[in-house]
Amino acid sequence: MEKPHNLTVRQALTALKNGSLSSEELTRACLTQIERLEGTVHAFITLTAEKALENARAADARRMAARRHPDEPLPPLLGLPIAVKDLLTLSGVRCTCGSRILENFIPPFTATAVQRLLDAGVVIVGKTNTDEFAMGSSTENSAFGVTFNPWDTRRVPGGSSGGSAAAVAARMIPAALGTDTGGSVRQPAAFCGVTGIKPTYGRVSRYGLVAYGSSLDTVGVLARSAEDAAILFWPMAGFDPLDATTIEQPAADWQPPSPEMLRGLRIGVPKEYFLPGMQPEVEEKVRAAIQTLADLGAAVQEISLPHTEYALPVYYLIAPAEASANLARYDGVRFGYRAEAETLSELFNRSRSEGFGAEVKRRIMLGTYALSAGYYEAYYGQAQKVRTLIRQDFEQAFQQVDVIAAPVTPTTAFRIGEHRDDPLAMYLEDVFTLPTNLAGVPGLAFPVGFDRQELPIGMQLMAPHFQEEILFSIAHLYQQHTRWHLHAPPLI
Repeated sequence: MEKPHNLTVRQALTALKNGSLSSEELTRACLTQIERLEGTVHAFITLTAEKALENARAADARRMAARRHPDEPLPPLLGLPIAVKDLLTLSGVRCTCGSRILENFIPPFTATAVQRLLDAGVVIVGKTNTDEFAMGSSTENSAFGVTFNPWDTRRVPGGSSGGSAAAVAARMIPAALGTDTGGSVRQPAAFCGVTGIKPTYGRVSRYGLVAYGSSLDTVGVLARSAEDAAILFWPMAGFDPLDATTIEQPAADWQPPSPEMLRGLRIGVPKEYFLPGMQPEVEEKVRAAIQTLADLGAAVQEISLPHTEYALPVYYLIAPAEASANLARYDGVRFGYRAEAETLSELFNRSRSEGFGAEVKRRIMLGTYALSAGYYEAYYGQAQKVRTLIRQDFEQAFQQVDVIAAPVTPTTAFRIGEHRDDPLAMYLEDVFTLPTNLAGVPGLAFPVGFDRQELPIGMQLMAPHFQEEILFSIAHLYQQHTRWHLHAPPLI
């Protein structure tokens, strides 16, 4: 058998079910891999090793008892170890959001997405590193240190779900949860050579997800393949009475499709996503992947999403405005970091100044300005109107095609510190992922090759609202005919 920590989700579940591997053995193997590489990669903020082993032994005992009572159904993911981005709450385990202001916050409740996976039987080994409050594209903004890309530790893993992506790429864990507000699952998936799903807004509950941009935030999965991501995604999906934005949309019983499903499938390629100045190898590999799908029977045509150029300024008005409102609750009074102060005003000012990092402060100030009297309609109001045009672009495009294929990022992973003093350059890293969040449609990123420096290149597929299953199916069929998703970083 493959070394346990190298197993995919599908392989691990098969081994657990047939008894060739126990959950305790698998969890120990993952913890050993974490111990071996964590000093190099720094993918985690908090490890819950003892609790994970306890839960793994309980899963093994439950599986053993079921063999004596074969009619008793078992949870579908029983004993599978995973990790969770440290932006989602897990009762009794600290949730820092990568920020000093929540360094010692221990939530008394569990996020719905996490709870549904726990109900499905997973074992959680820890909380992964993230840009502070998910505000970043590199996982350099965490108050608990930088996460390093397993393919080249001089480079970023992407962000803000960089810890989750790096952990999956480094074979520390078969899969992990991330969040995507403007590309924070798909961009690190591309940089780390793994597969990541950003669902339709409202498909997965946001209850227990610490808010950044409430009209944009989504909970997704990072795994080694589309099939693995689908296995974890569907148990999370569905209506939640604790989140008023979730939709009464049944979760699909997704099964790997037959190759015939690609025949006649219409794939649109937006001309606005291939920009002058983007890394030539990115365009080359993405177009080659689209050609592979065409060779398998898909019909490819060029389309236009004409308002794409406005997505970046629209996002950086709406998201900071919502962040400004959401982060107002961190005032040094109710919970989180509290500075020493003699007056209430000083308490607020010092707690927030000392507790928040530079990027979070920058976005709070941008958002507060956009919402201020005299500027609200000129900035935030106008941004919402253009957001509607961006959404209409996608609606019109999906009248012509079934899915849209495009690059995830203009370049492969950049060097740590390369954009640290240039916020605009950092923001431009998300230029191809932001429109999907603004429109609320699902997107799936997966590896399609490497550049000359052996850094992964990702492609994203986008589909109409609530059509995640078609994304999993197309990516799965692509991965059946290619081997890009099977490559492992050299440090493995």
